[in-house]
Amino acid sequence: MTESASPYISHPRVLVLGVQPGTPPFRIVEIDGQVVGEAKTLTDVLRAAAAYGVVVHDLDDPDQVRWVGGDKFTWKLH
Repeated sequence: MTESASPYISHPRVLVLGVQPGTPPFRIVEIDGQVVGEAKTLTDVLRAAAAYGVVVHDLDDPDQVRWVGGDKFTWKLH
């Protein structure tokens, strides 16, 4: 396979993992591969990123944020 034929996989600095059970449910946030805290809202993700010097301009850009187990609107267990 040539380089141009290989799929592109982004490695964003911000990773938001799937929803975890809790009251309220939360998602774990990683920055540069390190767990930095829990997010209960979208704003918590932005605050965590800012605290580590990461400016997120587009939450839908997979080069900036990777959402695992749902998207930016997924905050409850199903």
